[in-house]
Amino acid sequence: MADIARLTQVIEPEATALGFELVRVKMTGSGDERALQIMAEDPATGQLVVAQCAELSRAISDRIDAVEEAGEVLIEGAYNLEVSSPGIDRPLTRAKDYANWAGHEAKIALAEKMGDRRRLVGALLGIEGDTVTIADKDAGHVAVPLANIHSAQLVFTDKLLAATRPLDMSGVDDVEETPEEEEVQD
Repeated sequence: MADIARLTQVIEPEATALGFELVRVKMTGSGDERALQIMAEDPATGQLVVAQCAELSRAISDRIDAVEEAGEVLIEGAYNLEVSSPGIDRPLTRAKDYANWAGHEAKIALAEKMGDRRRLVGALLGIEGDTVTIADKDAGHVAVPLANIHSAQLVFTDKLLAATRPLDMSGVDDVEETPEEEEVQD
């Protein structure tokens, strides 16, 4: 499997150079069905429009190619590169996400059980230091060390929808794949 920390070191400067913040780098799938998923956002909007996704995808692809041409294998075998905005029910991957989205519903999967619980669902209360607090629907207020969070994401609710800037869909119909991009996907 690919070294996500190393991939992040390679990818993050490309996102930063374009004015974006990296939200998540993740490898999914197996065999010929693997995908390198990159989520990033424009700090001004909290999203990426299609043109920004395409721009970041090209920059990441060029950088990975350059590193691999220099002799370092970042990802063994074939994979698809997927670049996207985090979406409304976004993953919570950075400490600041827990502060920014306090007051909204979240789902948290724990790396190790706390008491008899492996999953928590409820209102996100925020983060203090390295401890996230959630008002779990069953367990009440639960303080979780950030290091014990395996994954977390916002739950799509009317409140979240109202608090989220409208998604910019401009350019969706204008995106065209170049022959090189079509060939890479085959």
